[in-house]
Amino acid sequence: MARLTKAQREWRPGMPKKRRSTKIMFASTVLLLEAFVVLFGTLAVFGLRRNEFPPALIFSVGIGLCLVFILTCAVLSKPWGVGLGWILQLVLILSGIVEPTMYVVGLLFAVSWWYGIRTGIRIDREAAKRDRDQAAWDAAHPAGGEPEAGARNP
Repeated sequence: MARLTKAQREWRPGMPKKRRSTKIMFASTVLLLEAFVVLFGTLAVFGLRRNEFPPALIFSVGIGLCLVFILTCAVLSKPWGVGLGWILQLVLILSGIVEPTMYVVGLLFAVSWWYGIRTGIRIDREAAKRDRDQAAWDAAHPAGGEPEAGARNP
């Protein structure tokens, strides 16, 4: 028999589905795209600077950093998760020390990160307000109430 998750065990019929955070979805998307950029950047550094750095160092740092970007998606809901994301934005920008093109790429992703966080917070705030307004309307208009004016009775 399959084990149920905590959310599945606590679910009851008629319970509203918990809304996912748009901020976390936007931030996760940016971080995953950055992980791909780090992976391809690692390959570029290997191809362009293999004589300057040992290949084992290039791949271990590149793949390790790629994994950190991916794993950060899992902690974005923690209070320090977004702060870690900002630190990773700085790391991506500073990777321009090794490959100068990464200054531009890192800066563009930092702007994308800022926009995703800012817009996600705004959308989450608006969604929470809509949910509160809907709950207030539902409380003021019970489902089994009188029919609307002009409605026909069968």
